[in-house]
This record gives sequence, structure tokens and C-alpha cells, in this order.
Amino acid sequence: MERSGEPRRGRRMPEWPGTGCGDWLTETPGSRCELILPGSCGSLALWCLMMSVTPTRGCLLDLPWEDILVPHILCHLPLQQLLSLQRVSKSFQSLIQLYLANMRCFDSSQIGPAIPRAAFVNLLKDNEVLQHLALQNCSEWLTDRELLPVIGQNHHLHQIQLKGCAQLSRHALVAISLSCPQLRQLSLAHCEWVDSLSLRSLADHCKALEAVDLTACRQLKDEAICYLVQKCGRLKSLSLAVNANVGDVAVEETAKCCPELEHLDLTGCLRVKNDSIRVLAEYCPKLRSLKVKHCHNVAESSLSILRSRGVELDVEPPLQRALVLLQDVVGFAPFINLQI
Repeated sequence: MERSGEPRRGRRMPEWPGTGCGDWLTETPGSRCELILPGSCGSLALWCLMMSVTPTRGCLLDLPWEDILVPHILCHLPLQQLLSLQRVSKSFQSLIQLYLANMRCFDSSQIGPAIPRAAFVNLLKDNEVLQHLALQNCSEWLTDRELLPVIGQNHHLHQIQLKGCAQLSRHALVAISLSCPQLRQLSLAHCEWVDSLSLRSLADHCKALEAVDLTACRQLKDEAICYLVQKCGRLKSLSLAVNANVGDVAVEETAKCCPELEHLDLTGCLRVKNDSIRVLAEYCPKLRSLKVKHCHNVAESSLSILRSRGVELDVEPPLQRALVLLQDVVGFAPFINLQI
């Protein structure tokens, strides 16, 4: 005898060719039937297929597309699974095309380790409402030819991630500055094509910037960084790492022009010295983290001010560093009361 409230196995749904499995309908007394998706066959495409062909229940596609499916359901699903839905039926293909034209966020990493050039062009050809664009997985082939049309038709972008896209040119950054006045976050890490003229264009037109990553943009010097921070005083996060051209002038100007600064990365900036770190401590009361590893001219005498305020630093105090080295050499560290 069945226990009250215990799910009862219903009939097995017919197998979809090529899956080698079927889904089960279960029924609980006093409740509607629910579809259980076993781990071995619980793909989104198969579920949607069953929802569209089961005659005894409403079809998923009967829900309003633009008011319900696109803004409230599809936006929460992985892009790779959504693209696979296009193979279910022509109706699903039309639905996904509508979603692609209205999606606010495109992250190439959701599709896989590498997205083909033709697929990228096709996915974004009709979209004019993007707010977040992340293309780090397109770095091997992305050029101005593919990127500029996307930037030119999306004027509401808030975040752009171009880390490692080395085949772009300065024209890409100029296009971004002219087309995206609401831009708040921009990553150009390891984009050595970024020069002072294109950065000035960005500073002139995107004054709402809050986070900029210029890691390893080695063409940039103090003058270009100073111009950026003078125009973009709302910056909260800035990375100037791995650039031997950046020195005290740029750091001091950043400190004086960006009082809201919370995160600064100066890793490997060999020309940065203690004086600029003291200016940073004076003018940036909201600073939460500072990276100065491999800045050989920055000593504890300047860092101690920030350390006492609870700022997160990526270098240990001298005594702690000595203990770590001693432990590496002899295999253990002697007990020393660091509070003395």
C-alpha cells in the first residue's frame, strides 16, 4: 500500500531518438503532475521538447515570449544550453533568436573555451541593448572587424572585458569611447596596443568610469595616466600593474584626483617609491587594497601607514617575511612574540 503523500511513478515518457533514455512523470495526491529530470538525461533541450509535445499540459511556448520567457526565464539559463535549444524546433529557434537580440549580457566563457569567429558575429548581429560584454575567450582571433560593429550598435554598455585581445588596435578603444558614454568598467589587461591618444579619447568621453584595468599596457606613461584620472575622478579600482613606465607622478595624481579609490594594483611598477605611497595614504581614505609586489623601491616605512588602517597589502611585514624565509631554509620557524 502506498504511503500518503509518497510520489507515484507514472508512465515512462517515450524516448527521444539518440538519447537512450526517457523522462518520468510523477504524481502526488492532491497536486499536479511534475516532470523529474534524471541526471543522465536531464538536458534542457530534452525537457523543453517534452514540454512542447506533451498534449496533456500547457506548452512552454504558450507563455508570452517578450514579457515572460525572455526577461524572466531564459536570462537565468546558461547561454550554451540556450543555443542548443535551437535544434529542438523552429519555434524554439525563433525564441532563442529573439532572446539573443534582447539579451543584456554576453560572456563568451559561457559558451566554451573558444567560440568560433562566425558564431560570435551571428550571435550578436541583431543585438542593440547589450550592457555587459566579456570577450576574453575570443582573444585568439578577435580583431577590429568583428568588434567594431558590435560596439557601434550598442550604446548602453556598462562593462567591457577585452583582457588579452591582442589583435585589436587603438581604433577599438576610440570606438568604445565614442559609442559607450555610460561605460563604468573596462578591462584592457595585456592589450599592448593601447596608447596615450586612445586613452585620452576614453577619458574625454567616458567620465563615469569606476574600474579600469590597464595591466601590461606598456605604451602608457605617467602623462597618459594623469590625464585619465583627472577626467575620471569617480574611479574606485585601477590597475597599472606590469608597467615599468609608471612612476610616482602617476600614483600621486591618482591619489589626489580619485578620493573614492578602493583598489590599486601597482605590481611590478619599478619606478614607484615611498613618497607616492605616503600621498596615497593621505588622499585616499577609502582605500581597501594595494598591490605593490615587486615594487623594490617601496619599503615598510610607507606601507605601515596603510597597514595600520587595515588596508589589504600583498606583501608581508619584514619580520614576518624573514620568518617565512627562515622556515623555508631550516624547515621550521622559531616562536617569536610579534606583539612585543
